[in-house]
Amino acid sequence: MKKDIEIPVAKDVHVAVIREWNEEFLSKDWNAYLINNRRDTIEMTIVVSKGFDGDKKTSTMRHGIGVLGPKSFKKIELLQEEVLALNNEFFVTFFAENKLFEKRCLFPKHTINEGHLRTIPIIEKEGILSEG
Repeated sequence: MKKDIEIPVAKDVHVAVIREWNEEFLSKDWNAYLINNRRDTIEMTIVVSKGFDGDKKTSTMRHGIGVLGPKSFKKIELLQEEVLALNNEFFVTFFAENKLFEKRCLFPKHTINEGHLRTIPIIEKEGILSEG
């Protein structure tokens, strides 16, 4: 029955977009990172990302992150400048505490910009933390 289904709330797992210097291309890039701010390891982690705004859509990208230790982070992908004008959505799915968790992280269109930068915990770099 529906009342017997437990849907756990995924806390302390976030997606952040960091503005970083790229030595190879001598430019500043926007990179998405997964942050595990939990006290335990998350396993079998998958991140599905896409951009959208009305009829405009990007390809759906799937990233197998695997295991991510407590209080750690891992790079997901580079965000091209063109997709910053779209809503950028990341679905994070992982196992912890013998349960399956899922979290939707959203960056509304035009919110990934220099004006919204702040220091991101764990990573200790300037970036933007997702909604959700």
